[in-house]
Amino acid sequence: MAEEYGTGMIRISDDVVSTIAGLAALETPGIAGMSGGISEGLAKRLSGKNVQKGVSVEVGQVEAAIGLRVIVQYGSRIQEVCQVLQENVKEAVENMTGLKVVEVNVKVEGVVFKEEEQHHEEVPQRLK
Repeated sequence: MAEEYGTGMIRISDDVVSTIAGLAALETPGIAGMSGGISEGLAKRLSGKNVQKGVSVEVGQVEAAIGLRVIVQYGSRIQEVCQVLQENVKEAVENMTGLKVVEVNVKVEGVVFKEEEQHHEEVPQRLK
């Protein structure tokens, strides 16, 4: 996104939009993590180090389209979780950037049990 104002131009990079979308996705209840692709192992998918992982964006002058690849928690109502996810991401990107989000496409690439997710969260604590 690039807008010309009287004092100069403002540009928002694709990486910024991707980061906002990734953080909003991870804050959504029922989302266990982002998936970087089918070839990665489950442990890598649940790593929270790269919030852009599993997020693709197309940013124009005034609009953005977002694609998300996610892993949901077992027992979640996937349809409902994904609808909330779409709204959360759309709202976060629009509020922070001023871009109109025309679509948020979601692909569920995995399901994780709560114990597995907790195990991955405990590992860094043991290393302290």
